Amino acid sequence: MPSLKDLRNRIASVKATQKITKAMQMVAAAKLRRAQEAAEAARPYSERMGSVLANITQAIGGGGDAPALMTGTGKDDVHLLVVCTAERGLCGGFNSQIARLARDHIRKLLADGKQVKIICVGKKGFDILRRDYASMILERVDLREVKTLGFVNADAIAKKVINLFNEGGFDICTLFYSQFKSVISQIPTTQQIIPAGLASAPAEAVDGGNAVYEYEPEPGEILSDLIPRNISVQVFRALLENAAGEMGAKMSAMDNATRNAGEMINKLSITYNRQRQAQITKELIEIISGAEAL
Repeated sequence: MPSLKDLRNRIASVKATQKITKAMQMVAAAKLRRAQEAAEAARPYSERMGSVLANITQAIGGGGDAPALMTGTGKDDVHLLVVCTAERGLCGGFNSQIARLARDHIRKLLADGKQVKIICVGKKGFDILRRDYASMILERVDLREVKTLGFVNADAIAKKVINLFNEGGFDICTLFYSQFKSVISQIPTTQQIIPAGLASAPAEAVDGGNAVYEYEPEPGEILSDLIPRNISVQVFRALLENAAGEMGAKMSAMDNATRNAGEMINKLSITYNRQRQAQITKELIEIISGAEAL
């Protein structure tokens, strides 16, 4: 049984931990609002970008003028996975859920005899995936020094992916991230970004109705500029969704940790008081017995 001093030290240690988790919860709550607003603001632009891309794709009909980023290489032998996770932990199962989805996808591709390459955006996803698939990881994108995510960060990642595609490094690229729904709900999501086609367009955008569009310059030339920008937009949206999801998951995890610390303090305090009372009672019995013996 621990001594009274050990119990006091344990209670003080848990109280210090509780202060830290409470502070982290408040910081996450403050950051969550800004991150959520940024993610929600990016969704309409991303969806509209997909809608415009879908309309032009229908107009061109996948003909010879279509750029390779839209039509692909005609093969699906080599797959590139861009796995976006957080740079830091203490956010529950947020990172492990994205990594699990990526791991299941990798296993399925390997079972079908495909070659897999991975680009990890975020330290936690890299740490999880390198345990089993270190040889497949091409690069890790480090965003720890980035205080506020900007389009320039997503554009740099998109350019790396496009350059790798132009060099013949892969046939299909899939993006992995967590879509933010609420503080307690983040949905791991996959999205094919190369070949583009209609993969990133909302369902309602595929039906052009009876509208007739005229394009200047030609649709193929427009797509050559629009598709790389669309890839950057989709990566940017994934990063913003991840940032909001990370803060929501961290806020929930730190709230649970704070409450668990409070429960542990209560249990330790009861144990401490019982043991202290028992020790006092024992000392009184010894004093009384000694007095009666005299």
